Amino acid sequence: MNRFARLVKGALLLAGAGLSGATMAQEVSYNIGFASEYYYRGLLQKESSGSAGIDFTSGGFYAGGWTADVGDGLEVDGYFGYGIETDEGFSASIGFTGYYYTGEFDDTYEEINLNFGYGMLGLEYSFGTYGNFEGPEQDYNFLAATVSGDNGLYGTLGTFGGDFEGNYIEVGYGLTISEIDFGVAAIFSSDEFGEGNGQLDAAGNPEESQALVFTIGKTF
Repeated sequence: MNRFARLVKGALLLAGAGLSGATMAQEVSYNIGFASEYYYRGLLQKESSGSAGIDFTSGGFYAGGWTADVGDGLEVDGYFGYGIETDEGFSASIGFTGYYYTGEFDDTYEEINLNFGYGMLGLEYSFGTYGNFEGPEQDYNFLAATVSGDNGLYGTLGTFGGDFEGNYIEVGYGLTISEIDFGVAAIFSSDEFGEGNGQLDAAGNPEESQALVFTIGKTF
């Protein structure tokens, strides 16, 4: 499971909760996963990355943690939030996510996440601050629209704003066989992501990049 899937899951945990979700039973689940390439919001983090996480839900409240191998240490994320879903199928949530690192791979990101959903359409708007090592902190925002079907197909268009730039398209398919989750996704990123994704032209300038990613995971 990657960070995008986990954040979407955080919003979808609301499904079935309803406005009276506070009366629902508490639940704890665990997940492990592996990705042929770990991409997040169109940016390559590491090739061949394993991950593990824990989620807690109680009515409309959710919280959890997730970690992944990023080569130079681990990425360690923490998140929590609350959401509702109406009888008409509209869902909304607000939450916080922090991204932290045990090595020098990257610096801290902390952001507020807003998610909205209706039918096949999901919207995410997140805004936060990047620690930027010894330099000045940077403010950024991220907007994404996802269309998903009951057959496991989905498509996402995401774009950055503020001090960050770039956009990407992700088209994928997921299915579960014998309680094992499998996924495949094609990711097309703009040239602003080219250097981070290892895509440079002959002159060393970043260019648009493409990737085909396979994932496998299990939730307990």
